[in-house]
Amino acid sequence: MANFYTDNQDIQFLLDYFDLKNIAEMQERETPNGDADYAPRSLEDAIDNYKNVLKIVGELSANVLAENAETVDREGNTLNDDQTVTLHPLVQKNLDVMARADLQGFTLPRKYGGINCPTLVYTMATEIVARGDCSFMNMFGLQGIAETIYAFASEELKDEYLPKFARGEVTGAMALTEPDAGSDLQAVRLRADQDADGNWVLNGVKRFITNGCGEVLLVLARSEHNISDGRGLSLFVCDKGPWLKVRHLEEKLGIHGSPTCEIVFTNAPCRIIGERQRGLITYVMSLMNGARLGIAAQSLGVAEAAQRLARDYAAAREQFGAPIEALPAVAELVADMKVRIEAARALCYETARVCDYENNTNRLLERNADALTAEEKKTFRQKARYYKKLNAMLTPMSKYFCSEMSISVSTDALQVLGGSGYMKDYAAERYYRDARITTIYEGTSQLQIVAAIRGLTSGVYKDYVETFEAKELGDEKLEALKQKLVVARAKLEDAVAFAREKGSVYVELRARKMMDAAIAILIGHYLLGQATVNDRKKKVADYYITKELANIQGALAFVESGSTHVLDDYLELVGKPE
Repeated sequence: MANFYTDNQDIQFLLDYFDLKNIAEMQERETPNGDADYAPRSLEDAIDNYKNVLKIVGELSANVLAENAETVDREGNTLNDDQTVTLHPLVQKNLDVMARADLQGFTLPRKYGGINCPTLVYTMATEIVARGDCSFMNMFGLQGIAETIYAFASEELKDEYLPKFARGEVTGAMALTEPDAGSDLQAVRLRADQDADGNWVLNGVKRFITNGCGEVLLVLARSEHNISDGRGLSLFVCDKGPWLKVRHLEEKLGIHGSPTCEIVFTNAPCRIIGERQRGLITYVMSLMNGARLGIAAQSLGVAEAAQRLARDYAAAREQFGAPIEALPAVAELVADMKVRIEAARALCYETARVCDYENNTNRLLERNADALTAEEKKTFRQKARYYKKLNAMLTPMSKYFCSEMSISVSTDALQVLGGSGYMKDYAAERYYRDARITTIYEGTSQLQIVAAIRGLTSGVYKDYVETFEAKELGDEKLEALKQKLVVARAKLEDAVAFAREKGSVYVELRARKMMDAAIAILIGHYLLGQATVNDRKKKVADYYITKELANIQGALAFVESGSTHVLDDYLELVGKPE
């Protein structure tokens, strides 16, 4: 049988490449098992469990999700006359299959029936699922709802909801966006009101809600009506019921299997998560960071599917008496697609690894505070702060780079197939349509750049990259490539200083060019590290770094040109509005 994990050598390589034993040790030590009898007996057993889980995900993605994907894409879900939604039968089948395989409590502790996988393994699984069906990944990826309940809700709410998620009895939704509050969530207006007995109800409208027809919704609402910004928002959990109506089921370019809903709340009973006024500032920001990493993994999955289709077509399709992959222009497209995916995967998985270190360090501090000495607490707090700052930079970097990569790869895949790719006879056009959303939802690429650039201008990036520059690679050619990256990073620092001297508006104007250069340098170091233990990766690193050095040079030269034509001559360039 086909298997999307065992046929992907890069995922298997990276699973062994990372320090999984250390991650597993922290994950198992800091997560409660309750009376679960399936907990691993050793770290080796835990790692074997992770690999076995990925094999199951790979098998189901290849033989169920991928087989159902085309039909689901063409037929979609149904909005009923009573303003409820019926999922496509094959979407429901996908959910049932994943639930029977115990994959719906992927990161939840065993205490609640979960399988307690680290973020790194979950990210790999998310990519594999997205390769099978990009749209279904949205439902699989909404396990972040359960993670948020586990992280911030009361013990009562955890005990009530988390076992249901783990058993696959419920699916969730993040009800954040509104007609007038998209990227600017501080503008959320949906009301949360409390009666004399302390019971909360919700009234208002949410828009563009992925799986808004799910059974459990986390809802961002304004609980403090005298505070107009983010400080007036709290987070609530609301169950599906007659108080929720789906007013509209969006008709979208792609991801047709994922129901995107406009929801009307009418005196909807709910309960608060955590503390009042921390809904956006603490809880939703944490939720969205996880969701952004999930979109990065989703981007990898759809790109992987597109690249494999293009490679197979290029090897089989003959023109001028030979396979079209013998043509240099086509060969370059196909090879570049493959390397871009591996570059993006290196960044995404490294981000997931850092997430694991941040999450488990915080859990250690929380659960073992009484057993730690003052010096140990200080050390762990320093580590937690470091990982938080690093994660705040790497997560938007990953979401930005991986999603933009998925669009370019799916576009190139369609190009390799030519006229056939434009037709629905092949999945290339579906991959192209599905990939397009990844740069938009959970924060556009432009917003990711704004978030990530702070790490570049504050010194977080410099300190992080210097740890790679200091490593001995033990190979003359790899060391030579590293030195080129060192020089490029120095030039980047000069460009950043130039931009900052010209002011914050110029930094924002040229943030994308600087971020592209910063990410390319960082990924170059990741690939060099991989190349020290894998001969094929030496070729990948050489190709990627050689190509990107030219792009970096051009990007930084443009930053240091000081050009502000877009701002100074905007109306002349684009014309006056009609």
